[in-house]
Amino acid sequence: MAGTAHTASGERPGGIADKIGRIPRRAIFVVIALSVIIPLFLRLVFPIKPSPIVEHIFDRIEALPPGSRILLSLDYSPSTAPENHPMASAVARHALERDCQLYIMSLWATGPIQCSLLADEVIKAEFADKQEGVDWINLGYRAGNQGLINAILLDLKAMFNTDAGGRAIDQSPMMREVRNLKDMDLIVAIGSGVPGVKEWVQFAGDRGNIPIAGGVTAVEAPLLYPYYPQQLLGLMGGLQGAAEYESALIAKYPRYRETGSTAVRLMGPQAVAHTVIILLVILGNTAYVIERRRKKGMA
Repeated sequence: MAGTAHTASGERPGGIADKIGRIPRRAIFVVIALSVIIPLFLRLVFPIKPSPIVEHIFDRIEALPPGSRILLSLDYSPSTAPENHPMASAVARHALERDCQLYIMSLWATGPIQCSLLADEVIKAEFADKQEGVDWINLGYRAGNQGLINAILLDLKAMFNTDAGGRAIDQSPMMREVRNLKDMDLIVAIGSGVPGVKEWVQFAGDRGNIPIAGGVTAVEAPLLYPYYPQQLLGLMGGLQGAAEYESALIAKYPRYRETGSTAVRLMGPQAVAHTVIILLVILGNTAYVIERRRKKGMA
């Protein structure tokens, strides 16, 4: 009969599950793209409140007296820079704002370019009054992975006899009283793999009794949460962690609202895109359940 027309297989065509299943894959890609592009175009920003695990890093640097030494290790590659670089930039801004001495280095062969970008785009651009070798120094990269951490825990100058620019270490006033990692008041490791934050905890924090803070990609963060708060004083996880640190920095120093809010601005599009993906997953699973129940009813 016309009112109860079925397909050859006996299934009723045109059901909602069938329509959802026929949504073109390209249409889904377009929806995801628009969920990112539109919030970026509209500069959509959501309020971000720092979590305790991130706030502890901010509070530690905020409490350090001027002249304190902070080692910032950039152990990541360009592929994870969108997550890691805002963390490094926020920490560098905070350290120099507090008149701390900032030591930059990397355990990764891909690190030197990240160190140079941080020096050019943040330190030199925003802190023209800070002198290289006096207020900050780029030590660059040395091979050795966690073995390098072991070595500089005992003698830093044996491994870093020149800075990234090839200048003798002893020519830098801020290096004259530095013998090893134990002379650092805080180590902040920004990483995306091995060697990274875990190795800094194991080979510097535990052995040298040096406070360690970290920043890692979102996928790596769950592996490091067990180290907090005994071995890690704080951890920035993914773009959310970077945005939380930026939010704390902007709240205390509003002048960084324009230059220091990269992660905060990116969290809007990320939140919208994640919401759209969740809705699509729910829609797809709902269609699957409806279709399965319909087939069972016809059996």
